[in-house]
Amino acid sequence: MSLVASEVTKRFRDVTAVDNLSFTVQEGSLFGFLGPNGAGKTTTMRVVLDIIKPDEGRVTWKGLPFGQMGRGFFGYLPEERGLYPKMRLAEHLEFLGRIHGLDRRKAQLETERWIERFGLGDMRHKRIEELSKGNQQKVQTIGTMLHDPELLILDEPFSGLDPVNTALLKDVLLDAHGRGRTIIFSSHRMDQVEEICEDIVLINKGRLLLHGNLKKIKRSMGRQILRISLEGKEDFWAKIPDLELLNSRSDYQEFRLGEGVDPNEVLAEAMRAGQVLRFELVEPSLDQIFVEKVGAMA
Repeated sequence: MSLVASEVTKRFRDVTAVDNLSFTVQEGSLFGFLGPNGAGKTTTMRVVLDIIKPDEGRVTWKGLPFGQMGRGFFGYLPEERGLYPKMRLAEHLEFLGRIHGLDRRKAQLETERWIERFGLGDMRHKRIEELSKGNQQKVQTIGTMLHDPELLILDEPFSGLDPVNTALLKDVLLDAHGRGRTIIFSSHRMDQVEEICEDIVLINKGRLLLHGNLKKIKRSMGRQILRISLEGKEDFWAKIPDLELLNSRSDYQEFRLGEGVDPNEVLAEAMRAGQVLRFELVEPSLDQIFVEKVGAMA
C-alpha cells in the first residue's frame, strides 16, 4: 500500500470532523474519495497531506510520515481555488513549477507543454484575473500536475468545467494513472467516479461507510435493478407488489426488485402491456449505492 490512514480522528472544538477513520490506497490506483457535503472529505485530505494534524491516528506514505517526504512528491488541488490574480498565466505556472522543485528550464518546458494540452496557448500572456473561471481552474489544475508528482490529491477537480474540458481532464488523469501515479480525487458526480475509478472510500459524518474495489462493491449488491423499455402501457408495473419505480426516463424505466419479485413474471406482465424493447437486470449504479448508504445513516 502507498497510503495508509489508521484510526484518524480530527476535532474542531466540539465538532468531530473525522471519526476514527481508516482506509488504504494502493500504489498507482485511481481512487475516489466520496461523501455528501460536510462528510469530512476536505478535512481528511488535509490531514493526509499533513496540512493539519490529527488528534488521533496517523497517516503514512510507503511506510513513512508525510513530513519525511521530499519536496514535490505530491500535488494538491484544494477545493478553495487560489491563484495570484496579477501574475500572467505562463509566468504563474513557471513559478508553481519552481516552488515544487523544477529548475527554470524544466519549468518553462513543462509550462509550454501543459498550456498547449489544455488549449490555453492564446492566453499565455494574460493575467490570471483576465481569465474565465473555467480557465483559471485549468491553470490551477496544471499547477498541481506540472511537476509530475507521485501522488495527486484533487478536491472536486471537475467542478465548473464544461463537458469538453471534463473529458480533457479525465484523459489527463488516465494518462497519469498509466504512468503509475497514485490519484485520489473527490467528486459529487458519481458517474465520473464510476467511469474512471478502480477503488473508492465513502464516508459520512467523518465515519467510514464503504471501502474497497468498486466492481466488487457493486457485485456484492447483486443485480437488483431492472431496466425496461416498453412501447405500450408504461404503468403496467403498478400491479406488481414490491416493484419500486426508481427512475422514468425517455428511453427506459428503472425499478428496484423487492424480495420475492420474479423478473420473469415482470417480463410477462410487461409483454402483456405492449412491445418490450429492452429488459435487463443490472447492478446498482454508484449513485444509487451512495444514496442508499448515506440515507441509511441519516
